[in-house]
Amino acid sequence: MNYQPNSLSLKNRWGDNMNITIVEDEELAAGYLEKILKKQQVIKISTINILSTVKEAISYLSTNTPDLIFFDVHLADGSSMEVLEAVEIKAPIIFTTAYDKYAIEAFKHFTIDYLLKPYEADSLIEALNKLKTMKESFTQDKGALVRHLKGGGSSFQERFLIQHAHQLKSIEAEEIAYFYASGKHLFIYTFSRQSYLYNSTVRDIISQLDPNRFFKINRNYVVNIKAVNNVVKASYAKLSVDLYPPPPDENKVILSKTEISNFKKWLNK
Repeated sequence: MNYQPNSLSLKNRWGDNMNITIVEDEELAAGYLEKILKKQQVIKISTINILSTVKEAISYLSTNTPDLIFFDVHLADGSSMEVLEAVEIKAPIIFTTAYDKYAIEAFKHFTIDYLLKPYEADSLIEALNKLKTMKESFTQDKGALVRHLKGGGSSFQERFLIQHAHQLKSIEAEEIAYFYASGKHLFIYTFSRQSYLYNSTVRDIISQLDPNRFFKINRNYVVNIKAVNNVVKASYAKLSVDLYPPPPDENKVILSKTEISNFKKWLNK
């Protein structure tokens, strides 16, 4: 059962102090998470409620709506995915689990992040900051968060799942400065200058992106319009695209001759 957020429910639930529910059957793991939550300064917390079984979670979430839920996948009496099928979850979710095979299924729901155990406190703080950013965007524009979570009503891909160290991360399209190919691998490079290996190719990725936002400037680069800092003549028939942030290898990025006309039209939209 997938949750489709609406502005009224989000407004009612995202107050100043948040009620947190942790669904975790390992006492040490639940205690570790609770300790981090009590020490962090990103969000304000009113209550923390800990549940340890599928049965408890279904019973509680059928009549209560927390502001944020932390789910472990494997519980003593089953899987948290059973809870998501049995109850209409009207709250953002952060998964904390030792299993990565459920990540795709998890992101069908209102998932903020998917942290693989053992995770560090910094990873959890990063997930909370993502939630806070979404909350602030919603406060400024009541429709912004809903459009964000629904992909802006378009069929273009808005989130990209990558594996980084021992955790899975979801990178928002707006965070991506460009995709670049190196050898046989494709990488995502963000505006915060983080590089992540992504399991795709330039040819495949371009068909999944919003053409108003991204453009394939040559066989190795697909760039975000906001990453185009300057365009200069490299020679009589070539243009060099100055990207920000600069490419990790610091090499010049030359616009393909066949794309010059389309590139100019793209910049002029």
